[in-house]
Amino acid sequence: MTQPAPPPAVTLSQAKELIRCLADSESLLLLAPPGVGKSEAVRQAAREAGLELRSLLGTQIAPEDVSGVPKLVGNRAVFCPPRLLLPDDNEPFCLFLDELPAAPPEVQKAFYSLLLERRLGEYRLPKGTWVVAAGNRSEDRALVRTLSSALVNRVFVVPVRVDLDEWLAWAERNGVRPEIRSFIRHVPLALQRPVPADPVPFSTPRAWALLSRDLQLAEGAGKLSRDERRALAFGRLTPHDAGLFCALCEDGLADLRPAADYIENPALLPASETAMWFVVNRVRQAIGAQQLRAPDGQPAPAFGAKVNTFLAAVGEEYRFALMLDQVDQWAALGANAVMLDTLKTVTGLPPGE
Repeated sequence: MTQPAPPPAVTLSQAKELIRCLADSESLLLLAPPGVGKSEAVRQAAREAGLELRSLLGTQIAPEDVSGVPKLVGNRAVFCPPRLLLPDDNEPFCLFLDELPAAPPEVQKAFYSLLLERRLGEYRLPKGTWVVAAGNRSEDRALVRTLSSALVNRVFVVPVRVDLDEWLAWAERNGVRPEIRSFIRHVPLALQRPVPADPVPFSTPRAWALLSRDLQLAEGAGKLSRDERRALAFGRLTPHDAGLFCALCEDGLADLRPAADYIENPALLPASETAMWFVVNRVRQAIGAQQLRAPDGQPAPAFGAKVNTFLAAVGEEYRFALMLDQVDQWAALGANAVMLDTLKTVTGLPPGE
């Protein structure tokens, strides 16, 4: 049976635009894996709009924290909403319902009128108030409860995804360490790994940002040795990412360049075996994605000559790894004599036959 296609997801910057456009009249629910930056996107959107952010954490509140408690007014009982949800100054604000999908059913039910009508009993939220919720998806193993159809029908559900270029731009603006930005640029899949079955560290945008902070603090205290870097990385990241990141840091990660640079100038190839295999993997990925081509204005024969020079410079072991299952792609780039000699060496034929 064919699985239904996943709903289209937006980037964090697109989610912020939707919040700014809709949140004063539509209640939004941002859904994404842990550590993507949903909460920060809501905070930024509110700050940029000049709205005070008031947060409720779905896992730490009771129904009366939403609906309020009763008091007698004359001969009638009137529910009085908490000041957090109904400020005395009647000024609009941004109400952020964090971890809403993890809230107990009775708490979710308490939000129904707030999400749909911007109302708490007899009281309405100040005009212009935003209502935005966020949480993880059911497949994220993050204590998510089933959302009732009544709640889902009261919100605009916005699936959110990680965007590499957006994150790298954010990381540079926010002082994330250069070696982390370089690693993510070269290993983009390491930015967001799937949630593991066991409760162990795994790579997310938040984990990389926190690792940057940890490394900065350790370095500032003069405690950033090889072992300490490994301890910090393995305490934050997916083990494979942590090991590769540390190995490359020790072998000069900051000096690694885009794959095309090595084609143009093989003298840039690293001396370290670990870094060299990393470059080989990056070049193979670029070839597979058809990202390597002659620069604008450079004749194809001239680029083909550079391709052959590069293949000759990497050495036989790396050359075979580069061309494995990608012979046609290299031929299209202009690889000729070197490629044939490598294939003949592998097959046992003497060069020149």
